[in-house]
Amino acid sequence: MAGTASPGRPGGARRASRSVRLSRRERRHLGRAEERAGGKRALRPGDQPPRPATEERAKGGRRALRPRERRTRGLPGTLGLTFVSAMIPGTGYLFAKRRLAGWIVLIGWAAVVGSVALYLGHDLDLAAARTRLVDVAFDPTLLRVLTAVVAVLLLVWLFVVWTSYRLIRPRERPRWHTVVGNVAVVVFCLIFAAPVVRAAQYAVATANFVTVVFDDNEVATTPSDVSEDDPWGGRERVNVLLLGGDGGEGRDGVRTDSMILLSMDTDTGKAVTFSLPRNMANAQFPEGSPLRDLYPYGFSNGDYADGDYMLNAVYRNIPAMHPGVLGKSSNEGADAIKQAVEGSLGIPVEYYVLVNLEGFKQVVDAIGGVTVNVNEPIAIGGNTDAGVPPDDYLEPGPDQHLNGFQALWFARGRWGSDDYERMERQRCMVDAIVEAADPGNLLLRYLDLLKAGEEIVYTDIPRELASAFVDLALKVKDAKVKSVVFRSSDEFSSADPDFEWMHELVERAIDPPPKKNGSGNRDPADDPEDACAYQPTGETVEDAMASDGY
Repeated sequence: MAGTASPGRPGGARRASRSVRLSRRERRHLGRAEERAGGKRALRPGDQPPRPATEERAKGGRRALRPRERRTRGLPGTLGLTFVSAMIPGTGYLFAKRRLAGWIVLIGWAAVVGSVALYLGHDLDLAAARTRLVDVAFDPTLLRVLTAVVAVLLLVWLFVVWTSYRLIRPRERPRWHTVVGNVAVVVFCLIFAAPVVRAAQYAVATANFVTVVFDDNEVATTPSDVSEDDPWGGRERVNVLLLGGDGGEGRDGVRTDSMILLSMDTDTGKAVTFSLPRNMANAQFPEGSPLRDLYPYGFSNGDYADGDYMLNAVYRNIPAMHPGVLGKSSNEGADAIKQAVEGSLGIPVEYYVLVNLEGFKQVVDAIGGVTVNVNEPIAIGGNTDAGVPPDDYLEPGPDQHLNGFQALWFARGRWGSDDYERMERQRCMVDAIVEAADPGNLLLRYLDLLKAGEEIVYTDIPRELASAFVDLALKVKDAKVKSVVFRSSDEFSSADPDFEWMHELVERAIDPPPKKNGSGNRDPADDPEDACAYQPTGETVEDAMASDGY
């Protein structure tokens, strides 16, 4: 009947519209609220209906409106996806439906990898990529900046991997799942981060080495007609003087007791070494040099036996007697010995590398030792002039592996032998070092090698030519290296050298004449593999010690 209130509904109240009817979930929510308030009862007029669930979620802000997160179902899936996220950062975020963060990380990672790949391989030339890496290695400022950038990227990567793992692991999981997962992800991070940290160490050590050895190293005799684009200045050969400086205890200054000129073909890498005796008298200087004006007949005071005027004294004595004679220089001794070798051999000397023999053993140890043939007992220690016998001997034998200390005495030991025998051993040592310096070995001992090099290596090779010299060194390693030793003979005497004969010999060694039957003009350069072969004299260490009176 009209106007009559329905049972259970207050008078005048209207039936609720469909649009405000509550869902099943909302009715459950209302029921729980009524139970807390004292049981079920009808709403009184004026009571506010319960707020829809959508409105409650809206109070939580944007976080409440996110799509429901997706998570893995177990430990294998969690660790597998974490591994993928470590390899391709951002994938973990995308799986967990954190799309914005995921795409930002993924695009950033792709941009970094793509930039590196584009820089190194945009022309698909392996040699060019190696050159670019060497260019970076010899730029200390760029190396330090890149190291800082890599450190920041590593921290970002660690954060992304760890947060990805936490986002994708199941919400409800046993405790052992959490412990194992945490440990596994930490191990992942350490494994991936270790090479990056090691590379950063290499970069910092390289920057320090380059700064110490190559910065402000120019001398008066360094070529001025070279550039990064034309590293050889049109030369077909480049000649580098390798010096072993002996500045041991009780000696005033440095004496260059080992002098080997390395002449390299800039195209093929074929090389010839010329070993000069330390006691060579009357060293010549090239035409046009101020030293030629001072010593027109050679570096001598008239007494060929005077040690202060032998070849190994040029490095120390010329700067002391004639400071600044060749112009502004970071190493006047190097200028003087370069010109002495140039004038004596008749070919230009563009650069020098000096290794202090007191630290030579550090370099050999840094590359893991060297292997040589020892044909006779070689003295360790001893002083021939003072009559002090050696402390020990190197044992004869084929393919003897020597550490730094033993290699030093193999190269410098003179007790019971003369300078020419020592020069033969020195060129064998140079060949052994070249053989031992394989890329894997150098990489393994890189930090030790750089640390040793900072203290004992000096050179005037410009830093901007480093890439060209690295490429040339690789060619030399793969090519034949021959050797000429100026030893005492009918044609050569260190007390009174025939420099015209020496010039002719050098010319024939660099450009050998065609072989003809019966021709006496054969190639004067020996193959170090033959000269350094195992050819034992038969003498034992016991024989040597017996001759010393032990």
